[in-house]
Amino acid sequence: MSATLSASTLLAVPLAPLVGAAVAGLFGTKFGGNHIGRKVTHSLTILGVLVAFIISAMTLKSVVVDGARFNATLYEWMVVGGLKMEVGFMVDGLTAMMMCVVTFVSLMVHIYTIGYMEEDDGYNRFFAYISLFTFSMLMLVMSNNMLQLFFGWEAVGLVSYLLIGFWFNKPTAIFANMKAFLVNRVGDFGFILGIGLIAAYAGTLNYTEAFAKAGTLAGITFPGTEWMLITVICICLFIGAMGKSAQFPLHVWLPDSMEGPTPISALIHAATMVTAGIFMVARMSPLFELSDTALSFILVIGAITALFMGFLGIIQNDIKRVVAYSTLSQLGYMTVALGASAYSVAVFHLMTHAFFKALLFLGAGSVIIGMHHNQDIRWMGGVRKYMPITWITSLLGSLALIGTPFFAGFYSKDSIIEAVHESHLWGANFAYYAVLAGVFITAFYSFRMYFLVFHGEERYDQNPDAHHDDHGHGDDHGHGHHDHKPHESPMVVWLPLVLLAIPSVVIGFMTIEPMLFGEFFKNAIFVDVSKHHAMKELEEAFHGPVAMAIHGLQAAPFWLALAGVVLSWYMYMKNPALPAAIKRACGPIYRLLENKYYMDWFNENVIARATRALGTGLWKGGDQALIDGAVVNGSWKVIGRISGVVRWMQSGYIYHYAFAMLLGIFILMTYFVWFKR
Repeated sequence: MSATLSASTLLAVPLAPLVGAAVAGLFGTKFGGNHIGRKVTHSLTILGVLVAFIISAMTLKSVVVDGARFNATLYEWMVVGGLKMEVGFMVDGLTAMMMCVVTFVSLMVHIYTIGYMEEDDGYNRFFAYISLFTFSMLMLVMSNNMLQLFFGWEAVGLVSYLLIGFWFNKPTAIFANMKAFLVNRVGDFGFILGIGLIAAYAGTLNYTEAFAKAGTLAGITFPGTEWMLITVICICLFIGAMGKSAQFPLHVWLPDSMEGPTPISALIHAATMVTAGIFMVARMSPLFELSDTALSFILVIGAITALFMGFLGIIQNDIKRVVAYSTLSQLGYMTVALGASAYSVAVFHLMTHAFFKALLFLGAGSVIIGMHHNQDIRWMGGVRKYMPITWITSLLGSLALIGTPFFAGFYSKDSIIEAVHESHLWGANFAYYAVLAGVFITAFYSFRMYFLVFHGEERYDQNPDAHHDDHGHGDDHGHGHHDHKPHESPMVVWLPLVLLAIPSVVIGFMTIEPMLFGEFFKNAIFVDVSKHHAMKELEEAFHGPVAMAIHGLQAAPFWLALAGVVLSWYMYMKNPALPAAIKRACGPIYRLLENKYYMDWFNENVIARATRALGTGLWKGGDQALIDGAVVNGSWKVIGRISGVVRWMQSGYIYHYAFAMLLGIFILMTYFVWFKR
């Protein structure tokens, strides 16, 4: 590619997966008559995502090496007053990186799905969904305006709803997808309010034009209050990110979304959809930099999520839910970095996390296949010798997750901790200790899962539940009975694990310098260094990735992570009676964690019931009594009675009309004689 990016080539990136999704959905399902088979379906959808990945990689090279940029409108939908509704692309370092992450992880998930879903009746439908999701996410990250951003935002939410409830005959899956849909609508309400305020006061939905007016917006007070308009806009936008990126208290949907097939857990809830909120805040950095209040709010919310969601991971026994709570905690880390104005660090962790978390989710799925769809880690053990490839790749993913020096997660995670330490915003001290404590907690629950699954004595024959079926059907999908020995997954499943393990190890070492201290995000992310010093302090302390890793071996996060690993080894390998004793001694705390801080109970018994009572009151009191009863029915009754009186007066007899005329004359004469003297 030349330094000038081609609009038609860029357009092929989202359209290639869309074509694959359309063909698979229209001709590969019952809806279109099942005209194409499974092989054609997965070949077409994989080809579409492969084309998107290749072009994305070429675009990234052109952006990084040649300094190429693209920002133009491709299609003008309509103009309302002076407000333009457009479809367009903005491609810079931030966009190019996101394009590569989305397409690469999606490609791995597509390949993995061939093996994982091979015996599922909805095979073609699943491929159509994940390709459609890829299209939606690409439209989101490539947009140059807030209308297209919102379109992609809602589209990924819709497809996520379809994928979480993919097995629509499972009541738990239907409950989970409805929960995700409703909770995201809460966040989206704030998001659209933020976009609406920008449109109202800046008069544009285009990023570049809106950012150019950021200084003007910063000087306006929100009508009727003493709040600054820019603070209200940024908090509204971040509420949208809280829903999509599962931040406390809008986090409740993500763990339940594990009811969907494992491949979508990797695609949606590790690498793409849940990071959309992080991407959006980074993209809107010129606005967020103008409000320290909004940044402090982001910092505290992220710290609460990082710490308290990590606690919940400790007590989980479902292998997918352990990884899900890990995702929640890591999203909290990214959000903390955003609050510290270390946007590039947040996006850097987004990238590294995408690889090793997708690896851990797909590794969990491989274990589920090998264990004949048992998901409970208490009834595993000793899997290492039966599934060597899954074991080693899962170990690499776990080491990256806990921030082991030289692994990808170390560079991004340690940078977040240091950035928060250098921040002077309100709430920074709490956030620093929260993310520091989170290092120990992450290491503990990650290696608790690792040791219980891959090491120790074999416990799968002791499982009191005959079957844990991730596929939602009442069979074993040809894998035998639950008491059979584990087995390694087929190549089509373990190959994506190997390909994801490579960047999980090396990508941080390779990219930290250009992404954090180079010009990778030049003109894409804005930081006011006169007010927020975190990135400047990080740059001054950075002396190369090797020196950083060597220093990391002496720093507190490494020793906290090591302590977490050692403690989990001792508790679950050497002294397995200790966890049960701690559980008995800390019963109230365990119940609090087991009930997920009673957030679900509060939502279902307080918010849901109050909402239902309000809705019933408006229905019966407002709709039935006031509108139907008083306004509609009342008006026709009054008119009917008046009509009855008028109809009685209109008798048709001349002498009645003559009498009425004489009576009227008498009244008028009386009025003029007595009152007009």
